[in-house]
Amino acid sequence: MSDKKLEKVIFNPGGEDPVEFFVLEQTRIGGFNYILVTDFEEGDGEALILKDLSNDGDEESRYVIVSDDDELTAVAGVFEGMLEDVDLIRDEEE
Repeated sequence: MSDKKLEKVIFNPGGEDPVEFFVLEQTRIGGFNYILVTDFEEGDGEALILKDLSNDGDEESRYVIVSDDDELTAVAGVFEGMLEDVDLIRDEEE
């Protein structure tokens, strides 16, 4: 990873405490913006793919965690291609 500072975003799930993430990469697929975020600026950490559901002209972005398996696989593949030094490992939940 390069030495540049990562942009921070605050994810505020309804009614829960806000969580700060660092943006690793962003892309636009099928008319939607996606961001790959992590909980640690350096080293290994948990990563999430967030999808922007806000409308053009909205003052704030409205992101949701991508949970659909097909969408997650497709978008993760794009991010892996964009980031040569990052391997995304899917955490399979039972």
